[in-house]
Amino acid sequence: MKAAVLKEFGRPLSVEDVAEPVPGTGEVVVDVVAAPVLHYTAEVVSGARRYALELPAILGAGAVGRVRSAGPDATKLRPGDWVRCDPAVRSRDDAVTPDVVLQGLTARGDGGLALQRHFRNGGFAERTMVPTENAAPLGEIGEAGAGRWAALGICLVPYGGLLDGGLQPGETVLVSGATGTYGGAAVAVAIAMGAGRVIAPGRNRAALADLEQRFGHRVRTVVLCGNEDEDREAMLSVAGPVDLVLDLLPPSAPAAAVRAAAMTVREFGRVVLMGGVGGELALPYPWLMLNSVTVRGRWMYPRDAVPKLIALARCGLLDLAQFEVDEFALSAVGEAVEHAAAKSGRFRLTVLRP
Repeated sequence: MKAAVLKEFGRPLSVEDVAEPVPGTGEVVVDVVAAPVLHYTAEVVSGARRYALELPAILGAGAVGRVRSAGPDATKLRPGDWVRCDPAVRSRDDAVTPDVVLQGLTARGDGGLALQRHFRNGGFAERTMVPTENAAPLGEIGEAGAGRWAALGICLVPYGGLLDGGLQPGETVLVSGATGTYGGAAVAVAIAMGAGRVIAPGRNRAALADLEQRFGHRVRTVVLCGNEDEDREAMLSVAGPVDLVLDLLPPSAPAAAVRAAAMTVREFGRVVLMGGVGGELALPYPWLMLNSVTVRGRWMYPRDAVPKLIALARCGLLDLAQFEVDEFALSAVGEAVEHAAAKSGRFRLTVLRP
């Protein structure tokens, strides 16, 4: 089969013939129809991201496709079924704190690296192999729409944070980083989950206006100035009591921006940290204690988030038609990687069609 292989960091992906995946018990082989190209894939290829990825490897975090073959432990999957291949592969020998690898992307810790040696290759190929539990049924979607269903991967990240934060219908959630790729998806997912009001702060006025136009009166935007105290007051003046703050700010953002958003949360409110900001957050101890605020981190999403989000999309609460999809052949993987970097943003997605 054909696949896009990364042999050495700093060198382009090479499309070549590779061995077919050979499944064992507990594994599924999928014919890839659409594989998302993350906007930072070029940084993975160059080595700038310094991801834990043993080479050579087939890149590609997740895919949408049809089941080719399933092991004897699969009782419902059938050849031809449409599935989403979830890249978050977890070890099966520790249900409490499993090791995790993002297949075709990176691993977490030594245990994740050990797991990666088996589940290394991702979706930039004609076929991919995943654990049985990572092949999530989509129902009938049609080949033409497969690329749009690949947008689930973007939506799942903030969905994991919103689930951990216990977002309830009618509540107010503030999305810190709402004008970014994952932040924009967070706004859409929060609306789908029934948030009464979504507060979207940012500096990009055009991006904020776009969110208001897309989602209407349930989204309230706030233009930030960069001063921590002034920005906090501006957010509070628009939001009123904030039940949940979800932080998705990128590594380039200052910790003060995270703190300004976090400290808008009400008494007994919740803060979920999912972004990449480094350094000390320095939330005041008396404020946390006296207001009984819950702060937690979340990396990726729990396993049961995948079928739940698929259900939200299938019933129309999460509208995947919001995403503009640009598609490339596997042979044009280099062009696709460049395009993903140049054309990234809210509700934009680049996919390969092997």
